[in-house]
Amino acid sequence: MSDDALPEPDKLDGAPHPRESASLFGQSGAEAAVLQAHASGRMHHAWLLTGPRGVGKATLAWRIARYLLATPPDDGPSLLDAPPPARSLDMEADHPINRRLRALSEPGLFLLRRGPTDKGDRLSNDIRVDMVRKLAGFLQLSATEGGQRVVIVDSADELNTQAANALLKMLEEPPARCTFLMISHQPTGLLPTIRSRCRELRLSPLQAEDMARALAQAGVDMPADTAALTELSSGSVGEAIRLISQGGLEIYAELVALFARLPDLDRPRALRLAEAAAARGATDRLGLLMGLTDLMLARLARSGATGRPPSIEAAPGEAALMARLAPGPVRARAWADAAQAISARAVHGRAVNLDPASLVLDTVFRIQKTAGG
Repeated sequence: MSDDALPEPDKLDGAPHPRESASLFGQSGAEAAVLQAHASGRMHHAWLLTGPRGVGKATLAWRIARYLLATPPDDGPSLLDAPPPARSLDMEADHPINRRLRALSEPGLFLLRRGPTDKGDRLSNDIRVDMVRKLAGFLQLSATEGGQRVVIVDSADELNTQAANALLKMLEEPPARCTFLMISHQPTGLLPTIRSRCRELRLSPLQAEDMARALAQAGVDMPADTAALTELSSGSVGEAIRLISQGGLEIYAELVALFARLPDLDRPRALRLAEAAAARGATDRLGLLMGLTDLMLARLARSGATGRPPSIEAAPGEAALMARLAPGPVRARAWADAAQAISARAVHGRAVNLDPASLVLDTVFRIQKTAGG
């Protein structure tokens, strides 16, 4: 299988690739930090873009890359000749740099990401050292041409040990006029020496208004309750798209309705939920259901610990449910313990291929038992 036939490892199903996004929403502070560093002549050679998955880290990396590659290197013009500092990373859609980046044909950019396995029939599980060696070749060849160069690493979390150590050597002795943009969802898992050589730029979860704008740009049909979607996705556009495509809002609403009268339980309703998760081809639905169950239990524990149900409901009736089941810290602790036990049980059950319906019913009965206290 050719490389072109393989999916892009840094593209989310149901959404355009980050390099195709014209705008970035909700991260104006991060953009301003980059612009200020560039305008002051203190542009760090390596930036570590961190934050939850799906909040725009890759989109920001591509926006920075466009800006840097389209901005001529500063060779020291007089203050009278210097252009005013840019206020945005925006660029015209038909700019040559933009067109070349979309086509992955820009000679000044190197994209370091997972590639095919040795057989070429699937993507590798990590970024291997041979890809970093290709980056070394790119830096050596492009150095003779001068100009700005940009390296996007998406994501640094996927570097295996050899690849991480090879990349570290480049960060320790950075080439001239080269900027590394490293994306990380879990920066604590990176080599401390890599983190110490980067300037960290943390992106924040989106609010409902920015979420709506981001989904509209991605061409995703938005649900009526964007606030609930933002709450359930924790402000992550990527997670919001997954929830929309897999019916996550409806599944969460069904969970809240099922548990609305706990410790009394509507057993036929629970059985229907379990059968839907066990249907043929419902692997994604089972994973989403268990993930949303974990989220609901976490929200229950948080509600009891703070003494306040969520101000924004992720489903109708959620606030009343949580106020009743988690009225204070004692019940909050019970729900936190239950969440840990249920999550461990679910991981084990899926690892040993436990019948999905049995796994769902076991989870429901454990929640009922905790509610009975």
